[in-house]
Amino acid sequence: MTDDFDAVLTAVGPRLRELRKRAGATLTALSETTGIAVSTLSRLESGQRKPSLELLLPLAKAYQVPLDELVDAPATGDPRVFPRPFTRYGMTVIPLTRRPGGLQAFKHVLPPGSGNDEPDPRSHEGYHWLYVLNGRLRLILGETDMVLEPGEVAEFDTHLPHWFGAADQRPVEYLSILGPQGERFHVRARYRP
Repeated sequence: MTDDFDAVLTAVGPRLRELRKRAGATLTALSETTGIAVSTLSRLESGQRKPSLELLLPLAKAYQVPLDELVDAPATGDPRVFPRPFTRYGMTVIPLTRRPGGLQAFKHVLPPGSGNDEPDPRSHEGYHWLYVLNGRLRLILGETDMVLEPGEVAEFDTHLPHWFGAADQRPVEYLSILGPQGERFHVRARYRP
């Protein structure tokens, strides 16, 4: 058991070096991103320092990979992702991505009549893109109150106070992509008739 454990720890350093080189990052740039000293990063990569959770978590976030990938955790069998829905403010939220940092995708299901509550617009860090799948979504964005139909899209900076609700007595389903502050969506191709 101890030999297996030592082998896993020994393999972390080269894996970290490979991830950094693949990302095209220097130790100095990685240090600025993670807050970990350059000397510590260098010793981790060379195997002179044992990795700890306090060091691996910021590195996993910086490389945007699951912690399992840094330590080469064994496969758990079934590779499919089974998202675990959760409920927030009366709506069901289904995570569609598990990538730490970067863009996060969700499917939201608002129950019928959820827009009858008094709107309470809120703001936070980031950027939001949403696409209505079914139903009619009431969106309050700053001073603007609008209803989005299936197939309609909205995107906005989340510093602007916003609120979502069902526009009528039917449930609403929409996709949502949230990005960290300053990260926006890049459209590479546009249809021109």
